[in-house]
Parts: sequence; structure tokens; C-alpha cells
Amino acid sequence: MSFSEFMNKLMKDEVEGEIVKTVFYSLFTSLIVFGILYYLKLRNISGFMDKYGFFLFFSFLSYSLIIAVIRQVRAFKEFPCMSGMMIGMTLGMIAGFLSGYFVGATNGMFYGSVFGMVIGIIVGGINGRCCGIMGIMEGIMAGFMGGIMGAMTAVMMINDNLKLAGLVVFIVSAVIMIGLNYMVYKETRQMERQRNEDSFITIVLSFILTTVTIWLMVFGPRSILFQ
Repeated sequence: MSFSEFMNKLMKDEVEGEIVKTVFYSLFTSLIVFGILYYLKLRNISGFMDKYGFFLFFSFLSYSLIIAVIRQVRAFKEFPCMSGMMIGMTLGMIAGFLSGYFVGATNGMFYGSVFGMVIGIIVGGINGRCCGIMGIMEGIMAGFMGGIMGAMTAVMMINDNLKLAGLVVFIVSAVIMIGLNYMVYKETRQMERQRNEDSFITIVLSFILTTVTIWLMVFGPRSILFQ
């Protein structure tokens, strides 16, 4: 099954065709929430866009890619053991690393680590359960490690092209997530869809993640280096 066939499926009205839609719905929801909050409150903060704009935007992009995989996995519910472990591990690691990195870049290592671990463990554990306890364990372990590593990387890069490093981190993570989309497609091409969903969960998850991230970055506690 070639990758080009997978790409063609993205334009069709099937599970794979929902991936692109989910990315856009999630990103659009995040930008709408951000726009409302910016108009009501954030625009009055001095230097807001310079300090937070880059990291917030790439956080929104990251969430859209992660939520797209979550929706794809939820459509089939159950996976073989090895596939489910890979799903839990990859989602936990990437969700933890990216959220930890971008929050760590504005709030410091402790708060970035905690936030990254929480997001990574929840995302990895819940999605890893598609193959049982081994997938859950993989997701939790990967989220735990990814959150700490993401925040640590951000703090280590604070005086050395922090934003450029963030761009590189996002691009590599995006490639990994696309690879996971393709892997799920290969594993499920002979399976029947088990769950049909609209975009409600996508919008709700995007709203929650966006709101929490904005609050934490802008108004939340931060380490002494970021006072």
C-alpha cells in the first residue's frame, strides 16, 4: 500500500478524508478562541505578540495535528497490540513534548514539564487503551518522558535560537504525526469503521486546550528566569 494512495484518500469522504478537515476545524476553533480573548483582554498586555504569539500559534498547530490522529484512532476503537502500543507511545510523546516545549519556553521548566506531562499522559494513556493495558502503559510512560524533555529542551535553548528550534521541533513532530496517520491507515484498511462522529469532540478539545494554554502562558505561574 503506497503512501500516494494514502494521500489520495485524504481527499475522499472516508476516515482518512476527515484528517484534513479535523486539522482545519481544530485550528479554526483555536484561532477563534484566541481572537475573542485577544480582543477582550490580551491586546492590553504590553508586548503580548512578541512574547507569546509565536509559541501560542505553534501550540494551536500542534493540537490540530494531535486531535486529527485522535479522531482517526477513535473511528476504529481497537487495534492489534503492537499497533496500539505505537499509537499510545507516539501520541503521548509528541503531545507531551510539544506542549511542554511551548509552555516551557514562556513559563520555565517546572511548569512546562508539569503541563507537558499532564497533556502527554492523558493523550497517550487514553488513546493507548485501544490495545489494552500495554498501550495505556506505553502512553503514560511516553507522556511522562515527553513532557519533561520538551520543557527541558526549551529552557536549554533559551539563549540560542529558541523560536527557530521550536520551528524545527514542530516540523519533525508533524512528520511523525503524518507517519502515524499513515500507519493507522495501513492497519485499518481492511477493517470496518466502528464509530461515526461529527466535529463536536474536535471543537471541544480544541477549545479546552487553547483556553488552558493561553491562561497558563499569559497569566499562570512561571519560574524565576521568566519573571
